[in-house]
Amino acid sequence: MKAVNRLWRQLATGFSFAVFGLGGLILPLFFVPASWLIADPLRRERWVKYVIHRCFRFFTRMMAMLGILTVDTRNLERLSQPGQFVIANHPTLIDVVFLISFMPRADCVVKSSLLKNPFTRGPVRAARYIANDDPDEVIKAAGDSFARGNSLIVFPEGTRTTPGEDFTLQRGAANIAIRTGQDLRPVIIDCSPPTLTKNTPWYRVPERRFYMKFRVDDQIDVSPFLEGKPSTMSRQLTATIKDYFIRETAQHD
Repeated sequence: MKAVNRLWRQLATGFSFAVFGLGGLILPLFFVPASWLIADPLRRERWVKYVIHRCFRFFTRMMAMLGILTVDTRNLERLSQPGQFVIANHPTLIDVVFLISFMPRADCVVKSSLLKNPFTRGPVRAARYIANDDPDEVIKAAGDSFARGNSLIVFPEGTRTTPGEDFTLQRGAANIAIRTGQDLRPVIIDCSPPTLTKNTPWYRVPERRFYMKFRVDDQIDVSPFLEGKPSTMSRQLTATIKDYFIRETAQHD
C-alpha cells in the first residue's frame, strides 16, 4: 500500500504542476488582456493581484485535496492587514505560492529574467511585481508598493534553504526595511518531511504526504536600526533576522 500511495502522490504532484503550467498560459492569454479594460492603474494592479491570489489559493487547496500535503496555519489573520513587510524562511519551492494565496494584495520581488519570459512577462508586469536587477530601484519600488497599500513578501535568504546547511541571508530585506522604515512581519515555514527543496526534482516525493505549517509571528520593530549609518545598521538588522530565523525554526512545533 505504501508503494501505491507514493505512486499516487507522484502522479498527483505531476498533475498539479501541469495545472500550474496551464495557469501560466491562461493568465497572459486571457486575464492580462482583460485587465487592460480597467483604465485606473491602481484598480488594474489590484485586480491582477487578486486573480493571482485566487489562482494560487485554488492550486494549494487542490494539492491538499489530492493528498499530496496537509497544511496548518497559526495567526494567519495577522496577514490580513495591508501594507506589511512579510519576511519568511524558504524551505520549499511553493512557499511563495502559499503566501500569495493567503494575501489578496501581495507584492513580491522576482527575478528580472521573468520579465523576459513570454509566459511570465505579462502577469509580472500587470501585477507590478518588483524586478530584482537594481537594488536602489527595488527599494524605491518597495516604498511605492507600501504606499499603494500592498504587502511585500521577501525571502531574506534569496533562494531556497539547502537542508542541513546554515542560513545565509542577503541584505536586501534589511535594506528595504531601513530605507522605508517598515517593520518586519516574520512568517516561520516548516515542511516535514523535507520536499521540493533546492536541487530536488518534483517527482522525488517523500514516503508520506508532507506537512506544511505557517506561523505568523509578531512584528519586529526596526526603529532601533534607523539611527546610524545605513550600511552598518543593515548588517546588524540582517544578523538580527538571521538569529531570529535560526531560533524560531529550531523551536517550530
